[in-house]
Amino acid sequence: MAGRHLVKVGLMADSHDRIPAIAELLRLMREAGATMVLHAGDYVSPLALKPFEDLHMTLAGVFGKNDGDHQSLLSRAGAGMGLEIFESPHSFAVGGHQILLTHDLADVQKRSVKNHSIIVHGFAHKQSLQEQGDSLVVNPGESCGWLYGTPGAALLDLDTKRVEFITLDGPQWKF
Repeated sequence: MAGRHLVKVGLMADSHDRIPAIAELLRLMREAGATMVLHAGDYVSPLALKPFEDLHMTLAGVFGKNDGDHQSLLSRAGAGMGLEIFESPHSFAVGGHQILLTHDLADVQKRSVKNHSIIVHGFAHKQSLQEQGDSLVVNPGESCGWLYGTPGAALLDLDTKRVEFITLDGPQWKF
């Protein structure tokens, strides 16, 4: 559609093969208008990519520390349309913003943070949002819910740089 542009993107990290939670979070993101997801790593296995394929969600992601078989993940991503996984950290432009996608923020030099308007990271498994100068630093939390009991993710409005956290609160998601 002419004149249409990407406004909302989903943010995920640390999905650790919890397929039902991944699928539900993606469904909520799609419902909110997101068609693209930035994933900060730790899919764990290629099975974690199936919900992206099923919902036709575009994925730009990086590897995490628990992604053991990079080649299988790359093969699965390459077999689908719009699924790309890169080494961490990865820098790219989306919606007029220079975005840095990394699994562990500790792997990123401070000057790299300053050179990006949005930094998305995982590893800590906790949702967080902070500003460092003009840079917005977001951890969407753990999509799996394995450590803290509540699967979560986030939505980012690229026009306003507003972040909305999503959590799956029903009893079926608790540990």
